[in-house]
Amino acid sequence: MVHHHRNPNDIALRCKLAEDVARKAGDKARSFLATPEKLGWIEKASSQDIVSAADEATETYLRQMMRQAFPEDGIVGEEAGSTTGNSGFDWVIDPIDGTMAFLVGQPNWTVSVAVLHQGEPVIGVVVAPILDEVYVGSLGCGATLNGRRLAINEDWTIRSTTVGFGGTERADPLKVGAFVTRLYQEGGVLFRVGSGALMLAYVAANRLAGYYDPTLFCWDCMAGIVLIREAGGLAEFAGSLSEPGEIWAGNRNVFDNLKRISAMRDEGM
Repeated sequence: MVHHHRNPNDIALRCKLAEDVARKAGDKARSFLATPEKLGWIEKASSQDIVSAADEATETYLRQMMRQAFPEDGIVGEEAGSTTGNSGFDWVIDPIDGTMAFLVGQPNWTVSVAVLHQGEPVIGVVVAPILDEVYVGSLGCGATLNGRRLAINEDWTIRSTTVGFGGTERADPLKVGAFVTRLYQEGGVLFRVGSGALMLAYVAANRLAGYYDPTLFCWDCMAGIVLIREAGGLAEFAGSLSEPGEIWAGNRNVFDNLKRISAMRDEGM
């Protein structure tokens, strides 16, 4: 494996591009909502796992901009698969995280753009166009929401406010049920919207105490991981660039408790 020296300027340049293209991709996706008849969508793995013309057009735009600016970088995207690079940098993109929310007129969908260096997430941008929110984080430079610095509340517990949960139809129903039961037994309350990227951004912005998902994909969470870590929190993803996995996020207390609760099995059920 070739190791590439990480120049801070390399990250800064990519962070600027990530924010710029994520904003423009959000505008591009939003423009599709003006003509719903052109949104034609198809099911992928299930009726809840869908792709629309807006997803495909937005991802195509993102890939073109990234290849143009950094042709040596790899790209991992939800709709069009992976291309490898030789720079040590990889872009991980979700053109529309929350496609179902997007298609039914909910505001809680996002464009998620992350950059990894040697496998480590170093840049995260989450844009929520309808909510007019732009979250940006980069390694060692902190995380912001519309330019305002984010800092996770270190005193919160799972009872302080709601806990984000992202289990989809891919998740084991018994494991989901056991997690929800344990959370409520310990005084926690569930929060869920259709975008894992947005819920992770909400953790960084202290809108949620924490987040857990049993089967998240990398393109849904890599940007959010950077936001949370740069806001002073913890985030751990057990999947890979090709396989989904569990994710836990929050301050130290919440993170530890979500890991504990998610590992428990309810013997009485």
